[in-house]
Amino acid sequence: MKKAKRNIIIATVLVFVCAAVYLNWSYNRADETDTALTGEEDNQPVSAADETEDYFAQARLTRQTSRDEALSLLETAAASESASQETIDGAMDAIAAMATWSMQETQIENMLLAKNFEDCVVYISSDGVTVAVPAPVEGLSAASVAQITETIIDETGCTAEDIRVIEVKGNGADTNVTVPGETSETGAAVSASPAPSAIPTAE
Repeated sequence: MKKAKRNIIIATVLVFVCAAVYLNWSYNRADETDTALTGEEDNQPVSAADETEDYFAQARLTRQTSRDEALSLLETAAASESASQETIDGAMDAIAAMATWSMQETQIENMLLAKNFEDCVVYISSDGVTVAVPAPVEGLSAASVAQITETIIDETGCTAEDIRVIEVKGNGADTNVTVPGETSETGAAVSASPAPSAIPTAE
């Protein structure tokens, strides 16, 4: 009975994971199609806009890689012969949570793009939601930050205090971090590659 229940749980989680992978794949395919339609030559000089695009592409890739690694570890733990039922249940819950986060990230990104943001990348974890968006030199307007915040709250049900908005400027290195409801602070330059567990943030 216990084995049958475990198999049902694993099958359900796999459905969620496959759906999340498909949504991420669809989003990345759309990005590739848009790039192909521009007809830009490979030998064109790299502009600040191109570098910013690279920042977001790298952030999405790193997010997916870190998720895949975490899923692999959780699946290994759940499949271990010596794993207790508590460990298995915990791993399954974590896998299901990450699948849900992946789908929510894709949904939020698509919604923000539909609201005329040039690009964005969203990272959801148990600590909250971080979203990086391109911003002009003077920074995002209060209306834009409010629009981002409302979109995330509507999709995830989190509070404004759980949201961080990273403003990516110029070459993708200069950023501001804004916590809705608080005064934004200017961050130091960061690498275009995000940390393994999240989108890059300014300290």
